[in-house]
Amino acid sequence: MSTTALEQRLYAVGDWYDAEALLATEEREVLARLRGFLDAEAKPLLAGYWERGEFPQQLAQPLIDLDLMEPFDAPARGIYQGFRIFELARTDASLATWYTAQAGLFRTAIRVGASEEQQKEWMPRVVDFSLKGVFSLTEPEHGSDIAGGLATTARFEEDSDGGTWVLDGAKRWIGGASTADVLCVFARDVADGQVKAFLVDRTAAGVSLEKITGKTSLRMMQNAHITLDGVRVPEAMRLHNVNSFKDVAAMLRAMRSDVAWIATGIQAGAFEAALAYVKERQQFGRSLGSFQLVQEKLARMLGNLTASLSLVVRLTEQQSAGIVRDQDSALAKMQTSLLMRETVALAREVVGGNGITLAADVARFHADAEAVYSYEGTHEINALIIGRALTGESAFTR
Repeated sequence: MSTTALEQRLYAVGDWYDAEALLATEEREVLARLRGFLDAEAKPLLAGYWERGEFPQQLAQPLIDLDLMEPFDAPARGIYQGFRIFELARTDASLATWYTAQAGLFRTAIRVGASEEQQKEWMPRVVDFSLKGVFSLTEPEHGSDIAGGLATTARFEEDSDGGTWVLDGAKRWIGGASTADVLCVFARDVADGQVKAFLVDRTAAGVSLEKITGKTSLRMMQNAHITLDGVRVPEAMRLHNVNSFKDVAAMLRAMRSDVAWIATGIQAGAFEAALAYVKERQQFGRSLGSFQLVQEKLARMLGNLTASLSLVVRLTEQQSAGIVRDQDSALAKMQTSLLMRETVALAREVVGGNGITLAADVARFHADAEAVYSYEGTHEINALIIGRALTGESAFTR
Protein backbone atom coordinates (compact mmCIF):
# COMPACT_ATOMS: atom_id res chain seq x y z
CA MET A 1 0.00 0.00 0.00
CA SER A 2 1.33 3.47 -0.90
CA THR A 3 1.95 6.12 1.76
CA THR A 4 -0.84 8.27 0.31
CA ALA A 5 -3.35 5.41 0.49
CA LEU A 6 -2.25 4.61 4.04
CA GLU A 7 -2.74 8.21 5.16
CA GLN A 8 -6.26 8.21 3.72
CA ARG A 9 -7.33 5.31 5.90
CA LEU A 10 -9.16 6.13 9.12
CA TYR A 11 -7.11 3.68 11.17
CA ALA A 12 -3.68 3.90 9.60
CA VAL A 13 -1.88 3.77 12.98
CA GLY A 14 -2.83 0.14 13.43
CA ASP A 15 -2.97 -0.74 9.77
CA TRP A 16 -1.68 -4.28 10.14
CA TYR A 17 -4.81 -5.01 12.18
CA ASP A 18 -6.91 -3.82 9.20
CA ALA A 19 -9.68 -2.30 11.28
CA GLU A 20 -10.86 -0.60 8.12
CA ALA A 21 -11.98 -3.94 6.68
CA LEU A 22 -14.45 -4.45 9.52
CA LEU A 23 -16.60 -1.57 8.29
CA ALA A 24 -18.87 -1.29 5.26
CA THR A 25 -18.22 1.54 2.82
CA GLU A 26 -21.20 3.57 4.05
CA GLU A 27 -20.08 3.12 7.66
CA ARG A 28 -16.59 4.39 6.83
CA GLU A 29 -18.12 7.39 5.06
CA VAL A 30 -20.19 8.36 8.12
CA LEU A 31 -17.21 7.91 10.44
CA ALA A 32 -15.02 9.96 8.10
CA ARG A 33 -17.56 12.81 8.28
CA LEU A 34 -17.52 12.54 12.06
CA ARG A 35 -13.71 12.62 12.15
CA GLY A 36 -13.64 15.61 9.81
CA PHE A 37 -16.02 17.52 12.07
CA LEU A 38 -14.13 16.60 15.22
CA ASP A 39 -10.74 17.55 13.76
CA ALA A 40 -11.90 20.83 12.26
CA GLU A 41 -14.55 22.08 14.68
CA ALA A 42 -14.03 20.35 18.03
CA LYS A 43 -10.27 20.03 18.55
CA PRO A 44 -9.51 23.78 18.45
CA LEU A 45 -11.96 24.35 21.33
CA LEU A 46 -11.06 21.53 23.68
CA ALA A 47 -8.11 22.89 25.66
CA GLY A 48 -9.86 26.11 26.59
CA TYR A 49 -13.12 24.49 27.61
CA TRP A 50 -11.32 21.72 29.49
CA GLU A 51 -9.34 24.28 31.50
CA ARG A 52 -12.49 26.27 32.32
CA GLY A 53 -14.44 23.16 33.24
CA GLU A 54 -17.21 23.98 30.76
CA PHE A 55 -18.82 21.99 27.96
CA PRO A 56 -18.67 23.48 24.43
CA GLN A 57 -22.41 23.61 23.86
CA GLN A 58 -21.91 24.97 20.33
CA LEU A 59 -20.78 21.46 19.34
CA ALA A 60 -23.92 19.72 20.62
CA GLN A 61 -26.37 20.49 17.82
CA PRO A 62 -23.85 19.95 14.98
CA LEU A 63 -23.03 16.54 16.48
CA ILE A 64 -26.73 15.72 16.65
CA ASP A 65 -27.19 16.92 13.06
CA LEU A 66 -24.55 14.45 11.86
CA ASP A 67 -27.22 11.76 12.47
CA LEU A 68 -24.77 9.27 13.92
CA MET A 69 -27.10 7.09 15.96
CA GLU A 70 -29.08 5.48 13.12
CA PRO A 71 -27.63 6.88 9.88
CA PHE A 72 -28.66 3.96 7.66
CA ASP A 73 -31.91 2.50 6.39
CA ALA A 74 -31.24 -0.63 8.43
CA PRO A 75 -30.37 -0.55 12.15
CA ALA A 76 -26.74 0.41 12.75
CA ARG A 77 -24.42 -2.55 13.28
CA GLY A 78 -22.67 -3.00 16.59
CA ILE A 79 -19.24 -2.65 15.01
CA TYR A 80 -20.19 0.73 13.54
CA GLN A 81 -21.53 1.87 16.91
CA GLY A 82 -18.27 0.82 18.54
CA PHE A 83 -16.13 2.77 16.11
CA ARG A 84 -18.42 5.78 16.52
CA ILE A 85 -17.56 5.76 20.21
CA PHE A 86 -13.90 5.19 19.34
CA GLU A 87 -13.84 8.28 17.08
CA LEU A 88 -15.39 10.50 19.74
CA ALA A 89 -13.05 9.25 22.48
CA ARG A 90 -10.04 9.56 20.17
CA THR A 91 -10.85 13.29 20.14
CA ASP A 92 -11.99 13.78 23.73
CA ALA A 93 -13.32 11.61 26.54
CA SER A 94 -15.95 14.17 27.59
CA LEU A 95 -17.36 14.36 24.07
CA ALA A 96 -17.58 10.57 23.99
CA THR A 97 -19.20 10.50 27.42
CA TRP A 98 -21.68 13.23 26.48
CA TYR A 99 -22.78 11.45 23.29
CA THR A 100 -22.97 7.98 24.81
CA ALA A 101 -25.03 9.34 27.71
CA GLN A 102 -27.82 9.58 25.12
CA ALA A 103 -26.85 7.03 22.47
CA GLY A 104 -25.65 4.43 24.98
CA LEU A 105 -26.94 4.78 28.52
CA PHE A 106 -30.31 6.45 28.02
CA ARG A 107 -31.10 4.58 24.83
CA THR A 108 -30.23 1.27 26.51
CA ALA A 109 -32.49 2.15 29.43
CA ILE A 110 -35.41 2.64 27.04
CA ARG A 111 -34.53 -0.36 24.84
CA VAL A 112 -34.22 -2.76 27.78
CA GLY A 113 -36.52 -1.18 30.36
CA ALA A 114 -39.45 0.27 28.45
CA SER A 115 -42.50 -1.73 27.38
CA GLU A 116 -43.23 -2.18 23.69
CA GLU A 117 -45.79 0.63 23.81
CA GLN A 118 -43.39 2.95 25.61
CA GLN A 119 -40.61 2.20 23.13
CA LYS A 120 -42.87 3.07 20.20
CA GLU A 121 -43.53 6.44 21.78
CA TRP A 122 -40.08 7.28 23.11
CA MET A 123 -37.42 5.58 20.99
CA PRO A 124 -37.79 7.74 17.85
CA ARG A 125 -37.38 10.81 20.06
CA VAL A 126 -34.32 9.30 21.72
CA VAL A 127 -32.69 8.68 18.34
CA ASP A 128 -33.27 12.22 17.07
CA PHE A 129 -32.43 13.77 20.47
CA SER A 130 -35.83 15.47 20.78
CA LEU A 131 -36.12 13.57 24.08
CA LYS A 132 -32.78 13.92 25.87
CA GLY A 133 -32.21 11.80 28.94
CA VAL A 134 -29.57 10.64 31.37
CA PHE A 135 -29.00 7.44 33.35
CA SER A 136 -29.35 8.25 37.06
CA LEU A 137 -28.17 5.24 39.07
CA THR A 138 -25.19 6.08 41.29
CA GLU A 139 -25.71 7.82 44.62
CA PRO A 140 -23.63 9.90 47.05
CA GLU A 141 -22.98 6.88 49.27
CA HIS A 142 -23.40 4.05 46.78
CA GLY A 143 -21.37 3.31 43.66
CA SER A 144 -19.85 -0.16 43.46
CA ASP A 145 -22.39 -1.48 45.99
CA ILE A 146 -25.40 0.04 44.26
CA ALA A 147 -27.04 -3.35 43.60
CA GLY A 148 -27.75 -3.92 47.27
CA GLY A 149 -27.21 -0.41 48.60
CA LEU A 150 -29.48 1.69 46.39
CA ALA A 151 -31.13 4.08 48.84
CA THR A 152 -33.42 6.26 46.71
CA THR A 153 -37.00 5.20 47.43
CA ALA A 154 -40.21 5.02 45.43
CA ARG A 155 -43.63 4.91 47.09
CA PHE A 156 -46.79 4.17 45.09
CA GLU A 157 -50.03 6.05 45.72
CA GLU A 158 -53.34 5.03 44.17
CA ASP A 159 -55.29 7.71 42.32
CA SER A 160 -57.86 8.08 39.54
CA ASP A 161 -55.16 8.50 36.85
CA GLY A 162 -53.60 5.06 37.29
CA GLY A 163 -51.41 5.87 40.26
CA THR A 164 -48.49 8.12 41.15
CA TRP A 165 -45.02 7.33 42.48
CA VAL A 166 -43.28 9.53 45.03
CA LEU A 167 -39.48 9.54 44.85
CA ASP A 168 -37.07 10.57 47.59
CA GLY A 169 -33.29 10.38 47.62
CA ALA A 170 -30.22 11.61 45.78
CA LYS A 171 -28.12 10.73 42.74
CA ARG A 172 -24.53 11.73 42.06
CA TRP A 173 -22.09 11.86 39.13
CA ILE A 174 -24.93 12.12 36.62
CA GLY A 175 -23.32 13.46 33.44
CA GLY A 176 -25.40 15.75 31.24
CA ALA A 177 -28.27 16.09 33.71
CA SER A 178 -28.40 19.88 33.47
CA THR A 179 -29.34 19.79 29.76
CA ALA A 180 -31.53 16.66 29.79
CA ASP A 181 -35.29 16.67 29.39
CA VAL A 182 -35.76 13.68 31.67
CA LEU A 183 -33.74 11.84 34.29
CA CYS A 184 -33.97 8.05 34.21
CA VAL A 185 -34.02 7.53 37.97
CA PHE A 186 -33.61 4.14 39.62
CA ALA A 187 -35.28 3.77 43.01
CA ARG A 188 -36.18 1.02 45.43
CA ASP A 189 -39.90 0.30 45.78
CA VAL A 190 -40.70 0.48 49.50
CA ALA A 191 -43.49 -2.08 49.03
CA ASP A 192 -41.45 -4.99 47.67
CA GLY A 193 -37.82 -3.82 48.01
CA GLN A 194 -37.23 -4.20 44.27
CA VAL A 195 -35.59 -1.64 41.99
CA LYS A 196 -37.84 0.27 39.60
CA ALA A 197 -37.01 2.94 37.00
CA PHE A 198 -38.77 6.23 36.22
CA LEU A 199 -38.47 9.03 33.68
CA VAL A 200 -38.48 12.17 35.80
CA ASP A 201 -38.94 15.62 34.29
CA ARG A 202 -35.77 17.57 35.10
CA THR A 203 -37.87 20.63 36.00
CA ALA A 204 -40.39 18.76 38.18
CA ALA A 205 -41.19 20.04 41.64
CA GLY A 206 -38.80 18.55 44.18
CA VAL A 207 -35.93 18.04 41.72
CA SER A 208 -32.78 20.08 42.32
CA LEU A 209 -29.46 19.84 40.48
CA GLU A 210 -26.04 21.00 41.62
CA LYS A 211 -22.99 21.01 39.37
CA ILE A 212 -20.07 19.00 40.77
CA THR A 213 -17.01 21.25 40.74
CA GLY A 214 -13.34 20.78 41.58
CA LYS A 215 -12.86 17.82 39.24
CA THR A 216 -9.42 16.96 37.88
CA SER A 217 -10.79 14.57 35.25
CA LEU A 218 -13.50 14.84 32.59
CA ARG A 219 -13.58 18.54 33.34
CA MET A 220 -15.73 19.40 30.31
CA MET A 221 -18.42 16.89 31.21
CA GLN A 222 -21.02 18.51 33.43
CA ASN A 223 -21.72 16.05 36.26
CA ALA A 224 -24.55 16.74 38.66
CA HIS A 225 -25.60 15.96 42.20
CA ILE A 226 -29.37 15.46 42.05
CA THR A 227 -31.70 15.73 45.04
CA LEU A 228 -35.21 14.23 44.85
CA ASP A 229 -37.60 15.48 47.52
CA GLY A 230 -41.14 14.14 47.22
CA VAL A 231 -40.98 14.08 43.43
CA ARG A 232 -44.27 12.86 41.94
CA VAL A 233 -44.09 10.67 38.81
CA PRO A 234 -47.12 9.14 37.05
CA GLU A 235 -47.23 5.37 36.55
CA ALA A 236 -47.12 5.95 32.80
CA MET A 237 -43.57 7.29 33.20
CA ARG A 238 -42.31 4.19 34.98
CA LEU A 239 -40.25 1.86 32.76
CA HIS A 240 -42.55 -1.13 32.86
CA ASN A 241 -39.90 -3.78 32.16
CA VAL A 242 -37.69 -2.83 35.10
CA ASN A 243 -38.84 -4.81 38.11
CA SER A 244 -35.58 -5.76 39.85
CA PHE A 245 -31.87 -5.03 39.79
CA LYS A 246 -31.45 -7.95 37.37
CA ASP A 247 -33.10 -5.77 34.75
CA VAL A 248 -30.64 -2.97 35.55
CA ALA A 249 -27.74 -5.43 35.27
CA ALA A 250 -28.85 -6.25 31.73
CA MET A 251 -28.35 -2.57 30.89
CA LEU A 252 -24.94 -2.45 32.53
CA ARG A 253 -23.61 -5.22 30.29
CA ALA A 254 -24.05 -3.01 27.25
CA MET A 255 -22.68 0.05 29.03
CA ARG A 256 -19.45 -1.64 30.07
CA SER A 257 -18.91 -2.53 26.43
CA ASP A 258 -19.31 1.13 25.46
CA VAL A 259 -16.79 2.21 28.10
CA ALA A 260 -14.29 -0.36 26.79
CA TRP A 261 -14.56 1.36 23.40
CA ILE A 262 -14.04 4.74 25.09
CA ALA A 263 -10.91 3.43 26.84
CA THR A 264 -9.61 2.20 23.49
CA GLY A 265 -10.33 5.52 21.78
CA ILE A 266 -8.54 7.44 24.52
CA GLN A 267 -5.47 5.33 23.88
CA ALA A 268 -5.63 6.18 20.18
CA GLY A 269 -5.90 9.90 20.91
CA ALA A 270 -3.02 9.89 23.38
CA PHE A 271 -0.83 7.78 21.11
CA GLU A 272 -1.45 9.94 18.04
CA ALA A 273 -0.79 13.15 19.99
CA ALA A 274 2.46 11.75 21.40
CA LEU A 275 3.58 10.43 18.01
CA ALA A 276 3.00 13.79 16.33
CA TYR A 277 4.91 15.55 19.09
CA VAL A 278 8.03 13.38 19.01
CA LYS A 279 8.24 13.68 15.24
CA GLU A 280 8.46 17.48 15.53
CA ARG A 281 10.33 17.99 18.80
CA GLN A 282 14.11 18.40 18.57
CA GLN A 283 16.44 17.44 21.42
CA PHE A 284 20.23 17.10 21.38
CA GLY A 285 20.14 18.16 17.75
CA ARG A 286 17.91 15.25 16.71
CA SER A 287 14.23 14.45 16.37
CA LEU A 288 12.91 13.13 19.68
CA GLY A 289 11.35 10.27 17.74
CA SER A 290 14.78 9.05 16.65
CA PHE A 291 15.80 7.90 20.15
CA GLN A 292 15.60 4.22 20.99
CA LEU A 293 13.86 4.61 24.36
CA VAL A 294 11.19 6.85 22.85
CA GLN A 295 10.54 4.34 20.07
CA GLU A 296 10.25 1.53 22.60
CA LYS A 297 7.52 3.49 24.44
CA LEU A 298 5.72 4.20 21.19
CA ALA A 299 5.79 0.50 20.34
CA ARG A 300 4.31 -0.41 23.74
CA MET A 301 1.59 2.18 23.32
CA LEU A 302 0.62 0.83 19.91
CA GLY A 303 0.69 -2.71 21.31
CA ASN A 304 -1.73 -1.70 24.07
CA LEU A 305 -3.99 0.10 21.63
CA THR A 306 -4.07 -2.77 19.16
CA ALA A 307 -4.69 -5.35 21.88
CA SER A 308 -7.56 -3.24 23.21
CA LEU A 309 -9.01 -2.81 19.72
CA SER A 310 -8.85 -6.56 19.18
CA LEU A 311 -10.68 -7.15 22.47
CA VAL A 312 -13.53 -4.67 21.90
CA VAL A 313 -14.03 -5.75 18.29
CA ARG A 314 -14.31 -9.40 19.32
CA LEU A 315 -16.66 -8.51 22.19
CA THR A 316 -18.88 -6.52 19.82
CA GLU A 317 -18.96 -9.34 17.27
CA GLN A 318 -19.91 -11.78 20.01
CA GLN A 319 -22.68 -9.57 21.38
CA SER A 320 -24.00 -8.92 17.86
CA ALA A 321 -24.31 -12.69 17.49
CA GLY A 322 -26.51 -12.79 20.59
CA ILE A 323 -23.89 -13.93 23.10
CA VAL A 324 -24.15 -11.34 25.89
CA ARG A 325 -22.54 -12.23 29.22
CA ASP A 326 -21.53 -10.15 32.23
CA GLN A 327 -18.04 -11.59 32.37
CA ASP A 328 -17.28 -10.71 28.75
CA SER A 329 -18.13 -7.02 29.03
CA ALA A 330 -16.44 -6.91 32.45
CA LEU A 331 -13.24 -8.40 31.01
CA ALA A 332 -13.20 -5.90 28.15
CA LYS A 333 -13.81 -2.94 30.43
CA MET A 334 -11.24 -4.10 32.98
CA GLN A 335 -8.44 -4.85 30.52
CA THR A 336 -8.85 -1.92 28.14
CA SER A 337 -8.97 0.47 31.09
CA LEU A 338 -5.84 -1.09 32.57
CA LEU A 339 -3.96 -0.80 29.27
CA MET A 340 -5.32 2.72 28.80
CA ARG A 341 -3.76 3.82 32.07
CA GLU A 342 -0.34 2.64 30.93
CA THR A 343 -0.75 4.07 27.44
CA VAL A 344 -1.62 7.60 28.56
CA ALA A 345 1.23 7.50 31.10
CA LEU A 346 3.69 6.51 28.38
CA ALA A 347 2.35 9.27 26.15
CA ARG A 348 2.93 11.80 28.90
CA GLU A 349 6.45 10.43 29.42
CA VAL A 350 7.59 10.82 25.82
CA VAL A 351 6.24 14.37 25.63
CA GLY A 352 8.27 15.30 28.70
CA GLY A 353 7.56 18.51 30.57
CA ASN A 354 5.16 19.67 27.88
CA GLY A 355 3.10 16.59 28.64
CA ILE A 356 1.48 18.36 31.59
CA THR A 357 0.29 21.28 29.44
CA LEU A 358 -2.92 21.31 27.43
CA ALA A 359 -1.09 22.58 24.34
CA ALA A 360 0.29 19.12 23.52
CA ASP A 361 -3.14 17.42 23.92
CA VAL A 362 -1.65 14.53 25.90
CA ALA A 363 -2.51 16.08 29.28
CA ARG A 364 -6.27 15.91 28.61
CA PHE A 365 -6.13 12.22 27.79
CA HIS A 366 -3.83 11.53 30.75
CA ALA A 367 -6.20 13.19 33.24
CA ASP A 368 -9.48 12.00 31.71
CA ALA A 369 -8.33 8.38 31.68
CA GLU A 370 -8.58 8.30 35.48
CA ALA A 371 -12.33 8.85 35.38
CA VAL A 372 -12.84 6.22 32.69
CA TYR A 373 -10.74 3.76 34.68
CA SER A 374 -13.33 3.94 37.48
CA TYR A 375 -16.77 4.38 35.95
CA GLU A 376 -19.13 1.58 34.86
CA GLY A 377 -17.35 -0.69 37.33
CA THR A 378 -13.97 -0.26 38.96
CA HIS A 379 -11.11 -2.60 38.08
CA GLU A 380 -11.79 -4.62 41.22
CA ILE A 381 -15.53 -4.98 40.67
CA ASN A 382 -15.08 -6.12 37.09
CA ALA A 383 -12.38 -8.57 38.20
CA LEU A 384 -14.79 -10.09 40.71
CA ILE A 385 -17.46 -10.49 38.02
CA ILE A 386 -14.93 -12.40 35.93
CA GLY A 387 -13.74 -14.40 38.92
CA ARG A 388 -17.29 -15.43 39.76
CA ALA A 389 -17.77 -16.75 36.23
CA LEU A 390 -14.47 -18.64 36.36
CA THR A 391 -14.90 -20.29 39.75
CA GLY A 392 -18.62 -20.36 40.34
CA GLU A 393 -17.95 -18.62 43.65
CA SER A 394 -18.97 -15.04 44.43
CA ALA A 395 -16.27 -13.09 46.27
CA PHE A 396 -18.42 -9.94 46.61
CA THR A 397 -18.88 -8.69 50.16
CA ARG A 398 -22.14 -9.99 51.55
